[in-house]
Amino acid sequence: MTGGARATGGCVGGRPTRREFLRLAGFGAGALVLSGCGLLSGGRGDLPALSRPAPTGRVLEYTLEAAPTNFEIAGRELSTWGYNGGVPGPEIRVKEGDTLRVRVRNRLPAGTTVHWHGLPVPNEVDGVPHVTQSPIPPGGEFVYEFAAPAIGSYIYHSHVGLQLDRGLYGPLVVEPAREELSYDREYILMLDDWLDGLPGTPEDALGELRGSGRGMMGGMMRARGIEYPNYLINGRAPEDPASLTVRRGERVRLRLMNPSAETVFRFAPAGHRMTVTHADGQAIGPVEADVLRIGMGERYDVLLDADNPGVWQLAAVPEGKRGQARAVLRYRESAEESAPPADVQPPELQGRLLSYADLRDARERSFPDGGLFSGPDRTFELTLSGGMGRYVWQIDGQRYPEAEPLPVREGEWVRVQMRNHSMMAHPMHLHGHFFQLRNGTGCGPFKDTALVEAHMGELAFDFVADNPGEWFFHCHNAYHMETGMARVISYAGGA
Repeated sequence: MTGGARATGGCVGGRPTRREFLRLAGFGAGALVLSGCGLLSGGRGDLPALSRPAPTGRVLEYTLEAAPTNFEIAGRELSTWGYNGGVPGPEIRVKEGDTLRVRVRNRLPAGTTVHWHGLPVPNEVDGVPHVTQSPIPPGGEFVYEFAAPAIGSYIYHSHVGLQLDRGLYGPLVVEPAREELSYDREYILMLDDWLDGLPGTPEDALGELRGSGRGMMGGMMRARGIEYPNYLINGRAPEDPASLTVRRGERVRLRLMNPSAETVFRFAPAGHRMTVTHADGQAIGPVEADVLRIGMGERYDVLLDADNPGVWQLAAVPEGKRGQARAVLRYRESAEESAPPADVQPPELQGRLLSYADLRDARERSFPDGGLFSGPDRTFELTLSGGMGRYVWQIDGQRYPEAEPLPVREGEWVRVQMRNHSMMAHPMHLHGHFFQLRNGTGCGPFKDTALVEAHMGELAFDFVADNPGEWFFHCHNAYHMETGMARVISYAGGA
């Protein structure tokens, strides 16, 4: 919708009891929702707070081989790392309740892991080195196995050092047993920033940021981060874009994912209207929008009505940086038309940005806010800080791995309030849980990653401690995480 965003529905309703509240995180089938903006009803009983879909009995097996590979960008062949010889890695797709078994073979010269970004998996398969597992050694292998716990669009990626920025990522989709959305075809778009091999490596870039580099990066370091030489969609540069073919009259689902290491993108399709249906895999009330702002680790699902034949730019512009990533939407009826020039930006990018305040949980669930009882069982007030000078990034003045754990107990309602004292936005990601943004609507979206704005920006969210273990909580800027912006949320009694 040109000129702004529009959300449907409202969030009003009664207050739950504390027992009803403790069922808040039930995302599976069979939950009962109170009218209006309420919580899942029913006593807690012996059930876990996170309702999981019934097992289907199906086991889907995949193999991921992490290895050095050759990768071509705009006609230039580079040496990098990837899964199964490609960047991105292969699509993994299962249905809710299926068991996913992934054998990871490490053919890299360094240890590695795989993290299932956004999925509340059991702690022992979360893939965080030295927290939930030891890295898979060179020449070794590891089998990750878990039942798909929640429908949605997710990312798998290495969680060791800066391996994500070398290309070790791929898409993971968990489909519902019965799809409620109506659409004719689907595409996944993975947005990335790329420097590996042009001319140095991510590790060289980090050395430059820390002031200890060898001068290989050719002036790519800027006050707001790294000026990447290339921005990609599905591993392809703007000069050689991925082409999405549609027919007039179709409805198209796009799963937009940002696995990039250091770039917030603004995404807009030329000539078409977006209806946003999911944020981080979780259903929201449909919102019409001009532009999406997608932080590192965030995902959005949108619907496009193919009602404007031609060849159209799908642009992802890096915020605060030069250049863009793009794909092309091509109608079969316009097969002979030329694609727009690589640097053309859609006028829709000048529309009003969709904000978190526009998003509401599709089922209108909410945490209580006053009323029957005093509030959260536990609140963390955290300050995010750091700067480009010494390139040190911290949460509450502490750097990982020396930082103290943040303690919780199973069953608690936990609130996290953050204030950003730095000049860069931080996409904060919580492993193993969904949280609800406190966005002023009373029933904000459930997500796992959210941007805390720069220059004293504030953001708060609530979650139920319903998945015992040791869980990473960190900035999804890979360079900030690698230099300390992470903590571990630790359940009393351990995993």
